[in-house]
Amino acid sequence: MTVKAMTAKEVARKVIENKPLFILDVRNGDAFADWKIEGGNIQYINTPYFDLLDGVEEVVSELPKDRDILVVCAKEGSSVMVAEMLDEEGVDAAYLEGGMKAWSEHLEPVKVGDLKNGGELYQFVRIGKGCLSYMAISDGEAAIIDATRMTDIFLDFAQEKGAEIKHIFDTHLHADHISGGRNIAEATGATYYLPPADAEEVVFDYTELVGGLEVALGESKIEIEALYSPGHTIGSTSFIVDDQYLMTGDILFIDSIGRPDLAGLAEDWVGDLRESLYSRYAELADELIVLPAHFMIMEELNEDGSVARKLGDLFKENHGLNIEDEQEFRDMVTKNLPPQPNAYEDIRKTNMGKITPDEEVQREMEIGPNRCAVR
Repeated sequence: MTVKAMTAKEVARKVIENKPLFILDVRNGDAFADWKIEGGNIQYINTPYFDLLDGVEEVVSELPKDRDILVVCAKEGSSVMVAEMLDEEGVDAAYLEGGMKAWSEHLEPVKVGDLKNGGELYQFVRIGKGCLSYMAISDGEAAIIDATRMTDIFLDFAQEKGAEIKHIFDTHLHADHISGGRNIAEATGATYYLPPADAEEVVFDYTELVGGLEVALGESKIEIEALYSPGHTIGSTSFIVDDQYLMTGDILFIDSIGRPDLAGLAEDWVGDLRESLYSRYAELADELIVLPAHFMIMEELNEDGSVARKLGDLFKENHGLNIEDEQEFRDMVTKNLPPQPNAYEDIRKTNMGKITPDEEVQREMEIGPNRCAVR
């Protein structure tokens, strides 16, 4: 008996294109409640695999006849078995190839726009985790910002575009996902930049990323200018690219703002966060396109799958940018915070180079939703 697989990329396209999909998620209830595949035209039920061992007859009545059905589990095995059981009952259902682990790791490249003097800017949407990475390409040279640990997609994409990776930046020391920046730099000979205020405990060599740093890309001199913007971490640094785009790291998102507590210093950093958002960013041009390092909810995606909005629009619409009372702001970002990201302490240690978990452990460390924001 053979049932068909649906890849994470196929599911991502259904989410982005708002196509109908029904998901039977057979993970345990707590895992489903914590994190699931989401989208505007997705329906789902959660029935744990162990409740289906004696048969799927009862769940069949809950499945629709007018949309594709996808069975989802953590790693794939259980969903294959349930899809086979459904097939025996005459239900056409696919399983998610690689399970939620594959969903967590899939990156969808989306072109954000053209650069003024030639070149292109791409956003890599990690749709199952809410992470956003970037690659600017000009005259055969590439710069990467906030790369994930799935390094092959960046190496392959640059090769496909005929570009040599010259510069790699991390806007800050990440706590919710493992950076691939250092590994890409080692593979390509590119320069790896990290804010020094976030790098006091790192055990590897890096180039200091400081406010005012300008890096040219290609003969057309596409400028990538660093803007010190602490608050999420003490070293958080934003980028202005080509005088068009503002890459905000985890300071500012489309529908929320960054949390200051992932290093245990919320009370110390909340003033920096407000200063960055309400003073430093307020001095920038409203027409700059904000490109964050994460998104929190699917509604932040545009129709083409990108996550981007004008800074001026966010100052009108983002609640986190419109709290006049300083104490109210302080309370919002230090009290009633969402749970910490899974394994965030070990993720920080990995990004410092202090520990080197194997690939399977790294996957487990990253499982779960984005939790870098406060709303």
